[in-house]
Amino acid sequence: MLSLPFKPRQLTGPLLLLLFIVVAQLFTPDSYKLLAYHRDAITDFQWWRLFTAHLLHTNLNHLLLNGAGVILLWAVFGEYYRLRQYLSIVFACALGISVGLYWQVPELSWYVGLSGVLHGLFVCGAISDIHAGRRSGWLLLIGVAVKVGYEMQFGGDQTVSALIDARVAVEAHLFGAISGLLISLPTLFYLRADGPSR
Repeated sequence: MLSLPFKPRQLTGPLLLLLFIVVAQLFTPDSYKLLAYHRDAITDFQWWRLFTAHLLHTNLNHLLLNGAGVILLWAVFGEYYRLRQYLSIVFACALGISVGLYWQVPELSWYVGLSGVLHGLFVCGAISDIHAGRRSGWLLLIGVAVKVGYEMQFGGDQTVSALIDARVAVEAHLFGAISGLLISLPTLFYLRADGPSR
């Protein structure tokens, strides 16, 4: 029987993230002007966009896809979630993605979406599984690496592009996965593997 992580410390972070993305969507298109990743605006010191861009979505389909991703990751990895840790990972992945896009993808002038952050959360969850002694964590880590590598080689899924009415920014997936890996490496290599807290 599937046991979902319903403890408040496990549930609060994902619920807050879902609330943030829904509220941000309610104020579109005005929120795009203030919060989206605009390369020129970031150059003009509007640095909050490095974080807030990830709370916005191109349309309702985009929001629903990423909202489902938040829920799925909570169902799979929620036993590891603690509010401060969860929000710190979201914050750090958002920053890592935006900085990566700014320095490595100068042709990308505008971006919104949470999928890169979700890739970071996935990597952190897989490494938490490894830390807890679950071999499946390695399979999940290899799987996300293959997915991101495929996307970088061949581009994003065209069906998803049609649904969200935008190009899938596969670079955000790459930088999100890298950010998640960098955040989690100390857990993998330096902390004693004593399993997840229940």
